[in-house]
Amino acid sequence: MQMQTLTDTLNELCDAQPFDTGWYLKDLRSGAEFDRNGDVVVPSASTRKIAVLMTALKAVNEGKLALDQPVTIQATYQDNQSGCFQHLQPGFTIQLRDVLVMMIIVSDNTSTGTVADMVGLDAINAFSQSIGMKGTTHRHGIPPNNMPRDHDLNSSNTTTPSDVGLLLDLIQQGVREREAAEKLGCSTELCKLGLDILSWQKLRARMPSLLPEGTRVAHKTGTARRGYNDAGIVFRGDEPRFILTVYTDHVPIETPDGTPGFAAAGQLIGRLTRECWDALG
Repeated sequence: MQMQTLTDTLNELCDAQPFDTGWYLKDLRSGAEFDRNGDVVVPSASTRKIAVLMTALKAVNEGKLALDQPVTIQATYQDNQSGCFQHLQPGFTIQLRDVLVMMIIVSDNTSTGTVADMVGLDAINAFSQSIGMKGTTHRHGIPPNNMPRDHDLNSSNTTTPSDVGLLLDLIQQGVREREAAEKLGCSTELCKLGLDILSWQKLRARMPSLLPEGTRVAHKTGTARRGYNDAGIVFRGDEPRFILTVYTDHVPIETPDGTPGFAAAGQLIGRLTRECWDALG
């Protein structure tokens, strides 16, 4: 009954919005899963970088890449609108581990384009399919800057709320369970690194925004032309307590009450996360 009440509350909050919302929730104590449009394909935006990260760590585990190998940041990847490296002079070199960190914690697209080319889109898609992400397709290393708001789904990187929930679940399991780590093509140590990097996220205006200060949330935001997303694992102390992924789509520039659409979507994601926090205490 408690979980039914929670899902009803989450759906009521979504129904009240002038845009579409899909979500996936897993209670990590009971294993119970719930969703709203969990298998509906939507623009993934930068939440796709979780799969890019884990594909790169899989390549490290296979000896194809090394975390400490030098990577030169090239101008060809700096024509984007996300992260920090777009503003720096090209030609500097950092370790692959640090490129992966920047790709996640500030959603740096210069880093994303670099890593996507290092591992290859085919490898990222093969990884996603191999673990059961049936509704996920990676089409671009860096999304085009001029994509219209009403773009066709087939022109963007896409996923589903349930797909990203599955990936996050395997990562948190893989920290403790070799079998889950091996399904990701990783070691338990590399799963822990992936989870740590997600926990270092600096863009905290969505899922963590209404949680108690200091709450650990291992998550990745995503901002698309018409939607705002967040997907992560919320901890109680050291315990991974629940997984929540939220995807908004067809968000207007401004809602009927005058709130900017991006703000309304971010506020909804924060509210949904807090409802889960309170109910699953």
